[in-house]
Amino acid sequence: MTALTTPSSAATDTRLGILLMLLGMSLFTVNDALGKWLVADYPVAMLLAIRSLFGAVLLAPLILREGVRSVFAVKRLPLHLLRVGCVAGEVACFYWAVRSLPLANVMTIYMAAPLIVTALSVPLLGEKVGWRRWAAVLVGFAGVVIVLNPTGQFDALPSLIALSGTVVFSLGLISTRLLRDSSNLSLVSFQTFGTGLLGGAALPLVWVPPPGLDFLLLGALGVTALAGHAAMNRSLQLSPAAVVVPFQYVSIVWAVALDLLVWGTAPTLRILLGALLIIGSGLFVFHREQALNRGAAAESNAGGGPGA
Repeated sequence: MTALTTPSSAATDTRLGILLMLLGMSLFTVNDALGKWLVADYPVAMLLAIRSLFGAVLLAPLILREGVRSVFAVKRLPLHLLRVGCVAGEVACFYWAVRSLPLANVMTIYMAAPLIVTALSVPLLGEKVGWRRWAAVLVGFAGVVIVLNPTGQFDALPSLIALSGTVVFSLGLISTRLLRDSSNLSLVSFQTFGTGLLGGAALPLVWVPPPGLDFLLLGALGVTALAGHAAMNRSLQLSPAAVVVPFQYVSIVWAVALDLLVWGTAPTLRILLGALLIIGSGLFVFHREQALNRGAAAESNAGGGPGA
């Protein structure tokens, strides 16, 4: 009976995992679009502080259940604090960039993060990257250059802020990889409370009293971000990463649609071409890493060492 029901159950989990990944990325895109809408009227520090406040309220019952000490008394505290700085920095850069650029442009640049992580993993993590992945990284960076369009109409400051945010975001991903032994609750709690403290420190200088509805919309940034993380994490628990991770790129589709519907901005052929190169390169790097991991596991099981 178990043999008969297991394939069906696995297929159901995979389908649910795909749906949860689509939900998570849709929530992230709504979060980003809402941030673009609000940052036109409110300082970035307010967005960071109020979204973190609402996120902290949602996290509080989980923290109390696990115990405050077990959540925050972590090993490698300096690395956790560095990660908090990276998270706060990349979110701030994103909001600053979307003030002046279409949402799809900024999100396309941010989609280069896996390629930057691959490049930085060599000096920072001591990992080996073969020529195929280096070639994919170069193609992806060519896509970034096409999106930035430095030889044509080039909004230098917001474009460079978006690119800087992508680099900082990539450093945050690397620090998360280094902290993979920490619990998800500790990682999310540190980034939520840490980002809130950093944004709150600037509030006396930039505070703009928001109406009640705007205050709730600012708080919705924290709610949708946490819900998106929960959906994405559950997706990865239910389904193989190789199946669900490619669906992360649906956020580009949502960003283009929201740009068109809300701000009346249609994507240019240049943006679409750059996005195609970045997404294609990112998918190749991801599947290449999956193949190498499977090969290394097979060699290890056979008594050999990891593949190059």
